[in-house]
Amino acid sequence: MGHESTVMSTHSKSTGLPRKRFYRARAHSNPLSDSHFPVPIAPSQFDYASHYPQIFGETVETSCQRKIEFADIGCGFGGLLISLATLFPETLMIGMELRDKVTEYVKERILALRTGNPGQYQNISVVRTNSMKYIPNYFEKGQLKKMFFLFPDPHFKEKNHRRRVISTYLLDEYAYALAVGGIIYTITDVEELGEWMKSCLESHPMFEALTSQELEDDPVVKLLTTATEEGQKVARNGGKTYQAIFRRIAQPAH
Repeated sequence: MGHESTVMSTHSKSTGLPRKRFYRARAHSNPLSDSHFPVPIAPSQFDYASHYPQIFGETVETSCQRKIEFADIGCGFGGLLISLATLFPETLMIGMELRDKVTEYVKERILALRTGNPGQYQNISVVRTNSMKYIPNYFEKGQLKKMFFLFPDPHFKEKNHRRRVISTYLLDEYAYALAVGGIIYTITDVEELGEWMKSCLESHPMFEALTSQELEDDPVVKLLTTATEEGQKVARNGGKTYQAIFRRIAQPAH
C-alpha cells in the first residue's frame, strides 16, 4: 500500500504522466567517469523485446528484420522522442541518457503514454548509458538513419573540450553507426559550441552539410527548436540557436 501511494504521488492524477520534480537531477554529468549500468557486449545482444514489447513480444525472428534507426544522444526528458514517435510510427528509436533519474523519468513517461494511447509510442524507448563510450555496443555498422545531439553540455573550459559529445574522434564512431545518407542533427544556444560542432563536421571527410532547400523540406528540423524543454526555454527567452545538420557520405575514394 505504501509503495502504491508513492507511485501515485510521482504521477499527475489528471494525465497519468510522471511529474518532473520527482526526477530532478544535476544538469550535467561527467561523461568520462565510469557509471554502473549494464551495457550489451554487442548490438546483437541488445534486448529489443523488453524495450519494444508490443512490437517484438517473445519472437526472435522479428529482431532480425527491424532495428533501431534513430538515436537521440543525451535525450533529456524525452520531448524529441515523443514528437518523433508519431511522425515516424514505423521507425524504432532510442533515447540515450547518462543521468539515472532523468532516464527513469523518460521510462515512466513512455509507459504512461503507451497506456493512455493504445497502439502508439511503442516504437520509442530509453536506455541509461554513456554514448561517448558505448555507441559500437548498441549499433551495427550503417544501422542508424538519424542521430540527434540537441543542446548538449557546452563544457566551456578548454581542458574540458574532450568531454564534448561532438569531436573529430567521436564523429568517426558516429560515421560508423550511420548509414550512407544518414543525418546528424545538432543544435545549441551557445554560439561558441555551435561553431565548434559545425567546424568538426565540416572538417570531417565523411560528412557534408545539407542544402538550405533540404533543411526547409525536412520536417524534423522544425522539431529541433520546439520539441525539447531546452529549445522551448530558449524560445521563451528570445534566445538564438545555432544548428549544424550534416549527411553521412560514402567513404572518399583514395
